[in-house]
Amino acid sequence: FLYFPETHGISFRIQISVKELLDTDVVLKLLFHLPVNYPSTLPDISVNSDQLTRAQCMDVKDKLLEQAKKHLSEPMVHDLILWVQQHLQDVIKQSATVCNEKNTLSKGTEDGIWMLLLHLDHMRAKAKYVKTVEKWASNLRLTGRLMFMGKIILILLQGDRSSIKEYLILQKTSKVDVDSSGKKCKEKMMSVLCETEVQSQHKRFQTFEIKEYSTLEELQKEFESAGLTTLFSEFVPPLFK
Repeated sequence: FLYFPETHGISFRIQISVKELLDTDVVLKLLFHLPVNYPSTLPDISVNSDQLTRAQCMDVKDKLLEQAKKHLSEPMVHDLILWVQQHLQDVIKQSATVCNEKNTLSKGTEDGIWMLLLHLDHMRAKAKYVKTVEKWASNLRLTGRLMFMGKIILILLQGDRSSIKEYLILQKTSKVDVDSSGKKCKEKMMSVLCETEVQSQHKRFQTFEIKEYSTLEELQKEFESAGLTTLFSEFVPPLFK
């Protein structure tokens, strides 16, 4: 999707799937931010993929920026996407040789602390829904926030990767709400905005709290105080479009 903050150029994200060495697909999520004076200025690019390590994603991003420099002053996004589809294997191969030494050290932390940001469309049976979410968070030892701002409902969770995965299963398979006729129903309108490993600059939430915010600024401050400014700016404003 596209969104157009007047003065900041255009941001859009593209998801592509690339056939990898072992014939498994690597799904790359690319976020391009085109400044106002693009293409005479390089775009900002961020690269995410569940199948790649963070180091590999950084390598892909660096290589894309190298390519972008060759196309300066001509529209390049399409070329960059074609390039990454053709060259991803080479980038990962090079990256893998560098990575292997590091990996043996960090094997133990493979399941570090993860963070999940969910967007819910609505809660009809709000009190019951909130209680259920609290109970799951507490049972799975997850911390974070259930956030209400106008019609927007966000759940931000931090905890072990396995607990985060388990939470997602519960959220998708349990009857957490009621439908328009009052019958219990599963959550069908949930979207996972982001699932990522917690970085050193992120602050850990000590508790799980339910909070209501009256303005977007208040909501933004909550994210900022947790060191999650980028997460906020990438995923939350588009929800208000």
